[in-house]
Amino acid sequence: MPHSTAGEHTPTALIIGASRGLGCAMTAELADRGWSVIGTVRGTARTPLHDLADRNPERVRVEHLDITEPGQLPPLRERLTGQQLGILFINAGTTNNEQTPIGAVPTQDFIDVMVTNALSPLRVIEALDDLVTPSGLIGVMSSGQGSIANNTNGLREVYRGSKAALNMFMRSYATRQTDSDRALLLMAPGWIRTELGGDDAPYTVQESVPLIVDVLLSHLDNKGLAYLDRFGEPVPW
Repeated sequence: MPHSTAGEHTPTALIIGASRGLGCAMTAELADRGWSVIGTVRGTARTPLHDLADRNPERVRVEHLDITEPGQLPPLRERLTGQQLGILFINAGTTNNEQTPIGAVPTQDFIDVMVTNALSPLRVIEALDDLVTPSGLIGVMSSGQGSIANNTNGLREVYRGSKAALNMFMRSYATRQTDSDRALLLMAPGWIRTELGGDDAPYTVQESVPLIVDVLLSHLDNKGLAYLDRFGEPVPW
């Protein structure tokens, strides 16, 4: 059976970027497996996460955070005071200029992707990591396209670079955790049919998310940083 934190209390996960797609589906999957889940949305519009929370008021709670706005982190941290997290997972991400060689990418487009995909997740982790229990997990949604070793055809170069940077920043974060052996995870979920992945992606959210959650929960027992695909296999850096 997939691992969940043991004890008398229901474990809690915080999924950053859960308004729709993979984040919302991960929230639903964890709730179905007995977790309480706090999911964040960026704006004020109603989202599928709100619908999920309405159907599962005892399991799912909605919070607000735009990860590209550092000023929103302290208020969220204050609202979460006293909360113990078994999982903190950052799912938020973006892409642009998928067919554009890196030298032709507009500077602001480059900044937008790098800030959202690489810098902001680590800001969230640095702000909230003390809420995660010593036996818990901190994870981020990386990508197989962040693998330098596996880049054999280019394309999506801004996105690839942002995920490679995310991987490096998580590696740096891990090396600074000298007083902790908490589980850390870079998840490479595969090419999935979401708003970000597009309609040509070969895998559906419904078939992919249970596998992703299996990996998250099983990695709770494996301390330190790993870069894994949705089957739990290591991805080359």
